[in-house]
Amino acid sequence: MRVAAIFMAAVSAASCAYLPNGATTQSDRLHEDWAVFFIAALIVAAIVVTLIVLPLILWRRRAGDEDRPAQFNQNVPLEIACTVLPLVIVAFLFYVSYANENAVEALDAAPAVTVDVIGFDWSWRFKYEGVSVDVVGTPEQPPQLVLPLGETAQIDLSSADVNHAFWVPSFLFKRDAIPGMVNRFDLRPDELGIYRGECAEYCGIGHTTMDFTVRVVDDATFARWLRSKNR
Repeated sequence: MRVAAIFMAAVSAASCAYLPNGATTQSDRLHEDWAVFFIAALIVAAIVVTLIVLPLILWRRRAGDEDRPAQFNQNVPLEIACTVLPLVIVAFLFYVSYANENAVEALDAAPAVTVDVIGFDWSWRFKYEGVSVDVVGTPEQPPQLVLPLGETAQIDLSSADVNHAFWVPSFLFKRDAIPGMVNRFDLRPDELGIYRGECAEYCGIGHTTMDFTVRVVDDATFARWLRSKNR
């Protein structure tokens, strides 16, 4: 049992090390959600494996055993525990998901920048509200969404034709772009860098060309970039 406990602890530590970290404030909550579910899954797996292996060790037939072991057909306390415990686990996981998803879905009343993101066959358009900055990509020249570090950017996501999906793996975030409706969400980048994005909804023959990048820069660089584009 001691060896099994050490093994499960090692697996847990190694696996948690490979859980992806995000590059936004919202992704920190998503990472927390994933970590809680993963650890819960490991605990459940350890319990199930122990209940399978332990009887094989403790109650296996030994030399000289002639009689059958004690037989029983019910154990009320055990049956209650096996019903209540899964309900408690599910309720806990539901609460964790609900709290984290509410935090991710929350919208800032006064975002630093608002960008209309429009998916179309087969690229993206990034239109910054309040300024004359409109970035339109092509399959040959994917567009770049520039966002300020540490500031809330509100994204108003829609589609000009068919269903697309705005996906930035490093943000641990994906949201559908649907014709006729606007999906609104906030992103608050907390790490400088350039991050790959793509369409994650099969939308037709040019689906694989619907790439883009997100560049996170400091405030001064962002202001200079806006001035250079706002002409």
